[in-house]
Amino acid sequence: MTIHDFMAAYKRVWEAQDSEGFAALFTPDGQYHNTPFQVQATPEARAAYWDRIKLQNDISLRYEVLAETPDGGIAHWNVTYQVASEELFEIWARSTGTGLPDRQPGDPLPRMELDGTLTARFAPDGLASEVRIWWHSRPLPG
Repeated sequence: MTIHDFMAAYKRVWEAQDSEGFAALFTPDGQYHNTPFQVQATPEARAAYWDRIKLQNDISLRYEVLAETPDGGIAHWNVTYQVASEELFEIWARSTGTGLPDRQPGDPLPRMELDGTLTARFAPDGLASEVRIWWHSRPLPG
């Protein structure tokens, strides 16, 4: 697998909300670092983490490969989605440390934007052995 192949698959599994497909991009002991201090290192942990994407609707991911090496690469990615539940919105607010934006009871849930970079290393069989992402998110203006 190349970084181009990986990013095309990453886009596909995110937009399709495919947890098992996401986990299958990795070697059995592959590591997905969704923050610098948190890692999912088993197929079950990766699929469980990716299940949160099922709380998103109308997902659109764009990416650009920035660098490619024989066994990996770097990419910039940007995703937008409609928050589909109050639970997801509260998870986002806690994870960013910015708190909830002002909303009145009954206000619609926001559309979110995540922007980040990704580094990937691939095993000889072509599956990802390690992926690290760095990202930030924000609600898009109404």
